[in-house]
Amino acid sequence: QVQLVESGGGLVQAGGSLRLSCTASGIDLNYYSTTWFRQAPGKEREGLSSISISGTTTNYADSVKGRFTISRDKAKDTVYLQMNNLKPEDTGVYYCATADRFFRDKWSQAGQYNYWGQGTPVTVSS
Repeated sequence: QVQLVESGGGLVQAGGSLRLSCTASGIDLNYYSTTWFRQAPGKEREGLSSISISGTTTNYADSVKGRFTISRDKAKDTVYLQMNNLKPEDTGVYYCATADRFFRDKWSQAGQYNYWGQGTPVTVSS
């Protein structure tokens, strides 16, 4: 059974930083492109950033470009999302996701992902 697990969320003041981690069991995350999503209260799930298997290709949503950085540590089989200069509008539940069949041109579309974590909440206070 495949399970993704996110960690690192919490409460932070505006302007602060957090680093989220995504690990997996049942699959080797090193062989999957991985994407971070966010779901704010009352809003649809939004694709934030994606990283290729090799780590050489990354994508970012305009809303986080320049503030968030996605990376992966092959030795730890972990994908990270470093979030800097956090804003109150970054509040939400953050999910990592992977897909058996991944299309990079559709990286931000939640429908193509068949493996999801349970999410980690992030609250940014003003």
